[in-house]
Amino acid sequence: MGYDATLSLAVSAPALHQVPTTLPKTATREEKARAQATEFEQVYLATMLKQMFAGLSTEAPFGGGQAEETWRGMLVDQYAQTISKAGGVGIADSVYRDLLGVQEGARA
Repeated sequence: MGYDATLSLAVSAPALHQVPTTLPKTATREEKARAQATEFEQVYLATMLKQMFAGLSTEAPFGGGQAEETWRGMLVDQYAQTISKAGGVGIADSVYRDLLGVQEGARA
């Protein structure tokens, strides 16, 4: 019985944009645009944070390894979600305005 490295690679990179955007079918275009803008900001923040954490040593206190790499990705996703829910860094607001502007332009 050996260790299968290909199996561990499949779970080492969790999805970055697991944003629960469960909107009702009757959601307005503004609500849909806000959800998409928030999702975009979360993906951006997760990508940025992943790069920031990539250079950190994983030796102490837990010893690093494959499991720590997997959990770190999930932790980064949660950081991005928390930052975005707390008001974010302003990206969602800008994207929201642009999405509404594009929608208005399409209607004209």
